[in-house]
Amino acid sequence: MSQFDFLASAKRTINSEREAVAALADRLDDKFLAACELMLACSGRLVLMGVGKSGHIATKLASTFASTGTPAFFVHPAEAGHGDLGMLTRQDTVVALSNSGNSAEITALLPILKRIGCKLISLTGNLDSPLAKASDVALDVSVEQEACPLGLAPTSSTTASLVLGDALAIALLEARGFTAEDFAYSHPGGTLGRKLLLKVDDVMHTGESVPKVRPDAPLIDALHEMSGKGFGMTTVVDANNSLIGVFTDGDLRRCIDKRIDLNKARVEDVMSRAPYSIAANVLAAEALNLMQNKKITALVVSNGTREPIGILHMHDLLRAGLI
Repeated sequence: MSQFDFLASAKRTINSEREAVAALADRLDDKFLAACELMLACSGRLVLMGVGKSGHIATKLASTFASTGTPAFFVHPAEAGHGDLGMLTRQDTVVALSNSGNSAEITALLPILKRIGCKLISLTGNLDSPLAKASDVALDVSVEQEACPLGLAPTSSTTASLVLGDALAIALLEARGFTAEDFAYSHPGGTLGRKLLLKVDDVMHTGESVPKVRPDAPLIDALHEMSGKGFGMTTVVDANNSLIGVFTDGDLRRCIDKRIDLNKARVEDVMSRAPYSIAANVLAAEALNLMQNKKITALVVSNGTREPIGILHMHDLLRAGLI
């Protein structure tokens, strides 16, 4: 067993499947366009079907279509024949996967699908099969050979079906003008959704929580404001409540290094001018990027008149799951 060349076997499999995928691109024709147009015109749902390994691919494709702007779900053909056909309507389009095109569970449904009146698209390796002939559009996913040396285990054929299905989903995504924000709405629970949906004003501190001092205030007042609000900084605002600076823990350390008398200094003498700030409607992920690049842990949120309306702290982004 130790003498077996696992690497050579793996390379043969990968090359076989790569060749199968490359052949797909060469076969793309008007039938692919027709399938895309049927899917775009569908006013109901795409209903994916398949048995065995093809069923697993169909399940994955249903999920891909659904998350990229084309409502879809999977129905197992065997279950469909025992009541699940009730899920289908005339407005739906069925996408059936079968390499042979002769899967008994699917061919048994063909008369019923015609009676319901839904459109049928097939992904099959046999264009002379009952499934292909019954389809409104039959897409060729045939392969020269399976990667399996016995020619039995679906390998290259399932890869071809998966790739062509993905090509359909992405073509529809682009045709619909589907955006990253649209994608996030169907993935709100994941990190990606949080990065694409969470705005600064969803997590910032507002109102009395925002530390503020005037530039002519004694530095001691700024230190009290910093301690009371707990952000390690305070904004500095003028008479119109516009942001003109900040005083931070870093500024305090620099004061100590310069031996500045903290009891006599005023805020305007030691504050950092032209501080970084961000708008409330900006993505929190963008604020995180700014904070990381500028190596700051708290960021002022300001409005159009430079009034500080909030404070965003790195801990807020951590709690929100962006870090």
